[in-house]
This record gives sequence, structure tokens and C-alpha cells, in this order.
Amino acid sequence: MLDYNSLYSEKIKKIKPSGIRKFFDIVGTMEGAISLGVGEPDFDTPWQVRKAAIESINKGYTFYTSNLGLLELRQEIGKFYQKTYDVTYDPKDEILVTVGGSEAIDNAFRAFLNEGDEVLIPEPSFVCYTPLAISAGGTPVTIVTKEEDEFRLTKESLEAAITDKTKMLVLPYPSNPTGAIMERHHLEEIAEVIRDKNIIVISDEIYADLNYSGKHTCFSEIEGMRERTIVVAGFSKSFAMTGFRLGYALAPRELLEPICKIHQFGIMSAPTASQFAGLKALKDCTDVITDMKDEYNLRRAYLLNELRHMGLTCFEAKGAFYLFPCIKSTGMT
Repeated sequence: MLDYNSLYSEKIKKIKPSGIRKFFDIVGTMEGAISLGVGEPDFDTPWQVRKAAIESINKGYTFYTSNLGLLELRQEIGKFYQKTYDVTYDPKDEILVTVGGSEAIDNAFRAFLNEGDEVLIPEPSFVCYTPLAISAGGTPVTIVTKEEDEFRLTKESLEAAITDKTKMLVLPYPSNPTGAIMERHHLEEIAEVIRDKNIIVISDEIYADLNYSGKHTCFSEIEGMRERTIVVAGFSKSFAMTGFRLGYALAPRELLEPICKIHQFGIMSAPTASQFAGLKALKDCTDVITDMKDEYNLRRAYLLNELRHMGLTCFEAKGAFYLFPCIKSTGMT
């Protein structure tokens, strides 16, 4: 009989199963329970977007696209970033369409991390960063963010965490699960710390469209940061398209090329129907972002008030669609 445990990769042994998914599966067996565990909009994907996916299948567009993704989609992503953030990426070789933002993050870790390279990860944060860094051979280094700092990564905490082994920094803002944001002057402080260091930044901006205190700043907008930054974003949150599994990475060609190399062999290309859906979303459906954001904002205010009314202290989230209440007043850990 096989000794399965001895066959497992040592890297995989270090990775714990997702607690969120475990919670999700348990709640799924409980009648009447409402699951608040998975970061997923409860809005329907806009009909025009669904229709575009259906029409692409009916027209026979069911084959591989370019490894980088549909050129038309990459062009539309480039236009969106030029218009919204005044940063320019060449659709030819600086934009990669991926299977969700998570694939882009995974490939970026695998493209640049050697055994022992350190990855700085502000926490609390999205569950995937640490296990993906470990699976790529990296060493995750947690930087704890605090409520008194509005759960932001501070200049001081970043400086204290950097060593001669630091290779990458993850900037996950707006944040899952705290709802924290980084304003431009906060990002400029981070930029000053790393400006003269050989550090790559993964700026996970999947919630960029959900900022309730003003306009989101893309990290590559900050002077000198474009050359070292891999911007990761996608369609899941902004357009309620989680099941389409459609994301993208934006980076200088020198950084994108090794990421695409892994994507070529592991994925080949993102789902074709999903890409046509994403193209439609960017071209004709950006108004739904505002509608959903307004509704999230109403819910945010209501729920924040109710949690506090219950006796829980709760940080006022300024981005994403999460609240992060403190349960100390209950006496529980």
C-alpha cells in the first residue's frame, strides 16, 4: 500500500487548507444559514456581458486565443488604465489576460522567487498570498497592520521588515478582509522606502473600483514605481463575474515575459468566452460599477451602524465590500 504522506511535496505539506473554504463547506450543509465567508458579489453579471459570452460560443469562437489573451481585450484594458489612472501599458507585450487575478499572483511568485527569497505580506489579508509564496519556494514574512493605522501598511513597519533576502512586496489595497485603503500620500511613503532597493511589488488592485473615500491610486502611477510593479486586477468584483475566472496582469515587458512563460505552459490562454464577456464589460457596461458601488456603500453604512449598536467596535472600511469587526467585547479570543 502506498505511503501517500511520503509522496507529498514538502512545500505542499507546509500549506494549510483554506479556512474560508472549510467554513464555506460547513455553512453549505446548514439550512437557513447565510454564508458570509467568500468574497463574492451577490449581484447578477450584467445581461449584456452574459449575452456576449453566449454569442461568442454560438459564433464558434471556442478555440484558444493568443497566450496573452484577445488583442481587442488587451487594448481595451490598456485604454481603461490610460483613461482612469494615466498609466500606459502596451497591449502587445505588457498586458496578460489570466484565469482570475489569483493566477497572475501565482505566476508572478513562481517567475521571480528562488528558495529562501522573502515576500513581505501585510496582514490581515487575502488567504492566497502566503500559500502561493510557499509553493513557489519563497518565505512569507508577515507585516501586521493595526486598526490605529487604519490597517494600512506604514513606512515604519515596512522599513523594519526589509532584509537582504527581501525580493517582493505584496500591496493588497483596497484590502480583503479589512476594507482598508491606501491614499496617494501613503503609497508615496512606501515608494520612498523601496525606491533604491531591488524589490518587485505585486499590487493587487482587484477592488480598485470600490473606494468610498475618493479615487483609487494605482501604485504604478507613483513616480518610479511602474518599472518594478506588477498590477493585478480583473473582472470578478467590479462586474460580478467571479465564475468567469477572468483577470489580468500589467507590467513592464521585462517583468511580464517570465510570467507569461509560465502561463503559456500551464494555462495557454484564459477561457475564450470569458474574454469576449470581459471585452463587452469594459466597452459598454462600466456604468454598472457605479450602481453596485452605491449599493455597497448603503450596505456598508447600515451594517457598520448595526455592528456598533450590537456592542462591537468596528473599523470603518473605506474600500472593497468587507467589514472587520473586533470581537473583544464578547470575551472571546
